[in-house]
Amino acid sequence: MSADPILVEIVEGYLTSVEKEVETAIGRTSRSPMIRDAHDYRAGIHDRRLRKLTGRSYSALVNPVVRDYPIETMRPGDVFFHNDVYLSEGGIGHLPDLCVTAPVFHDGEVVAFVQAFGHHDDIGGTVPGSMPSRATSVFEEGLMVPPIKLWDQGVPNEAALKIMTRNSRMPESLAADLDAECAACLMGARRLAELFQRYGRADVEACFDAILDKTTETFRREILAKIPAGTYVWEDYAEHDGVDEPKLHTQRITLTKLDDRLVIDFNGTGPQAKGPINHAGDYADGAFLKKWLAPILRNLADSPERMAELEVNEGVVPLIELRFPPPGTLLTPVFPAPTNARTFVILRLLGVLAGVLAKAVDGRMPADQETIRYTGVYGDDLDGRPYLMREVLGGGSGGRYYADGEDTIHVVPDSRNLPTEFSESRFPFVVERLGLALDSGGPGRYRGGLGYEKHVRMLRDAHFMSIADRSILACWGVAGGRAGLPFSVTIDPGGPGERDVDALADAEPVRAGEVIRIRTTGGGGWGDPLDRPVDEVLRDVRWRKVSAEGARADYGVVLRPGSVDDPAADEAATASLRASLRAARTGDEPFFDRGPGYARLAGGATSAAVDHR
Repeated sequence: MSADPILVEIVEGYLTSVEKEVETAIGRTSRSPMIRDAHDYRAGIHDRRLRKLTGRSYSALVNPVVRDYPIETMRPGDVFFHNDVYLSEGGIGHLPDLCVTAPVFHDGEVVAFVQAFGHHDDIGGTVPGSMPSRATSVFEEGLMVPPIKLWDQGVPNEAALKIMTRNSRMPESLAADLDAECAACLMGARRLAELFQRYGRADVEACFDAILDKTTETFRREILAKIPAGTYVWEDYAEHDGVDEPKLHTQRITLTKLDDRLVIDFNGTGPQAKGPINHAGDYADGAFLKKWLAPILRNLADSPERMAELEVNEGVVPLIELRFPPPGTLLTPVFPAPTNARTFVILRLLGVLAGVLAKAVDGRMPADQETIRYTGVYGDDLDGRPYLMREVLGGGSGGRYYADGEDTIHVVPDSRNLPTEFSESRFPFVVERLGLALDSGGPGRYRGGLGYEKHVRMLRDAHFMSIADRSILACWGVAGGRAGLPFSVTIDPGGPGERDVDALADAEPVRAGEVIRIRTTGGGGWGDPLDRPVDEVLRDVRWRKVSAEGARADYGVVLRPGSVDDPAADEAATASLRASLRAARTGDEPFFDRGPGYARLAGGATSAAVDHR
């Protein structure tokens, strides 16, 4: 049946409202810093056919729940739980991501699902936080739970909860978070049941179809039409897996634009890593990956305003065909390959798709960004009680063909760094600085966004942990733009114990009184930095985003002596320097700039064959 267009708008707004209400309830009633304060969680609404209806953000899949618990066996008040990567149909990437799902009932039948999943503090494993950087098996990473019924008709499964909390180093926060998520999803299920009660099942389901059809047609008309027919190839790399020495772990996309869809072929992706950077993506026809990658396509919209209006729901799935390599690669790992640092692959794929599209559309895509990494400390607090503090610090986004990148953004919508006031009141350290990392944004006509610089002084002996990439291979620049600065961690900078810490670290000792300095990645630059107007470079110097040395070396802008606080350019010297920098170019520069770290892992090569158009 056809849907009433006014009712379609009502239903679409109602779904968005319920999704936000579920997320707000979780945020207000959860207990762990990762969920309550960092907001590393998401909600989603799916219909009876397991299609994701909402598009504010990614979410997991309902497929594994229905696979193990047929819809006709479900009852009101049921809540299902899972976190098993290899039994999640590709919807869960690592074990700390716990997922709860509540069915929605109307006239005694399941008509939809409300789902929430988030990154939790600890689910067991060999290190606090359940992300051992040197794991060689998923069995080292924590407790694996296939889909189970956690609540049965409104009654919690106390035995299952006891097992899960007993396996966590943070049992109280885990129990509270699960209570919050289950209650929020049940609340969302009641809200959706009211929608079906008000308008009737047939009309509401017709609206669901219309919402998804609109997304399909919008992306086909406004996005896919911008991509010229043809085949394009590009690749990027993770730099280390925590087990082997740093090397290039290849992630390749061959993109083919057909009349009615995009074909994304991952063949050429490197072999499964020994360490935990694998991502199990080849399930459910790649349904999760399709929705994960699709937001990159929105950069082809007519304007930033239009881009912000485009939501990614199940409607994008018919437009994307994924072709996976055989089992045994970074994207098709074989159980029990470890996966806890799978962000190194799944985030890099966003950049690979952006890069291959940049080749197709003459660079009208953003430069690279790496906007998630996990850092933290653990030990005993001032009262002798064990604690675990972890934070998902963002980084700078890539410059765009019309604007600079944004500073210190996070890939998870609505997520954030931990508030300093909260951190200092709960954990034994002092945050002495939280600001922008000078010169971290990649130089370009449009500069890359800046990363964080954070200084944490420990008040008690502790251990530092880090799960981060882009410490060697920087975020790439495009169309003449240059790479940003990579991630780095230094303990006791300027002191007698100064030492750099590897980006993959489980238990780096830190003494009381020592400072941990964290600098996150800057986004890549877009376009020739020598074309950046001098006034914009001076503004960046004034705002402490670019140093005087950076203005000269990266942009060819020479400051007059003593003018850093109120910078002014020496126009003649600037013109002369820019002319000499241009004259020194060969004319055969690659379309992508990977930064100096690439040569270290590529046998001295400064670019890959695919970096030229």
